[in-house]
Amino acid sequence: MPMQQGLVFNIQKYSISDGPGIRTTVFLKGCPADCWWCHNPESMGFSPEPLVAAGRCVACQECASACPLGMVAAGSALPVRDVACIRCERCIDACCTGARQLAGIPMTVAETMAVILQDRIFYDDSGGGATFSGGEPLHQLTYLMSLLSACREKGINTAVDTGGFAPTESLLAVAGMTDLFLYDIKCMDDARHREATGLGNSRVLENLRVLGDRHPAIWIRIPVIPGFNDDAENLAATARFVATVRGVRQVNLLPYHHTWLGKGDASLEQASARDVETPTRERLEELAEIFRAHGLTTAAGGGWINE
Repeated sequence: MPMQQGLVFNIQKYSISDGPGIRTTVFLKGCPADCWWCHNPESMGFSPEPLVAAGRCVACQECASACPLGMVAAGSALPVRDVACIRCERCIDACCTGARQLAGIPMTVAETMAVILQDRIFYDDSGGGATFSGGEPLHQLTYLMSLLSACREKGINTAVDTGGFAPTESLLAVAGMTDLFLYDIKCMDDARHREATGLGNSRVLENLRVLGDRHPAIWIRIPVIPGFNDDAENLAATARFVATVRGVRQVNLLPYHHTWLGKGDASLEQASARDVETPTRERLEELAEIFRAHGLTTAAGGGWINE
């Protein structure tokens, strides 16, 4: 088990929005959905890929000189997406500012646990633990289950952040090993959901219902995207459905934000033209009342709500 390897694109320490207490969030790479607002677009692919933090680029052209195929255009800070790129990482090694990075690093269970255990004192003092997010962590099932097992052996609280885009069997396989599920619901209308994410929502909703019958601790997380899913009709339908799911302990409304822009992927430029503003706190509180009217403990943000 310690040698079991997975693909990780980030480990965020001292997280307070991915479950109760202070947590370490491990982001696993790969997701079948293609949500245009995803704040981790580098998580979507299932293999390592180049990423550029354009704000760090000083146009020194060392990356262009290092590329053995001459694929890095002079004066361009954007990564190469051409299939001919051999992912040799020479442009990354040549970058003196850290602007060029590799999204997705193979890590063993032992290596990942070593990072998680560094902050164990914070978990003990705050009631926190480790959260496994993505991407869609259920698509690295063996690695995820190995990590959950290792955390359980160390007495570390665990949470799995999932969009439900996985076989029901995979979801249930980790249910008995996970203390908390953070479960995303994006939209109740299947056609609208498919247009925005590339996938329908029938499996997402059915998986949630099945999970709710098996697991006692589920937090529903709803990304509030103005113009997509923030209308009263959709949120009322969401509230009615969630209220019927056993195991749901709270609902968190997560405001859309623009942090996904400028992460260096040229394919995102067309999406940057969307005229979408971050919802205000007042707007989120207004929407939260829709869920509270159905008896659901609800708050703006991803933290724990003291009932």
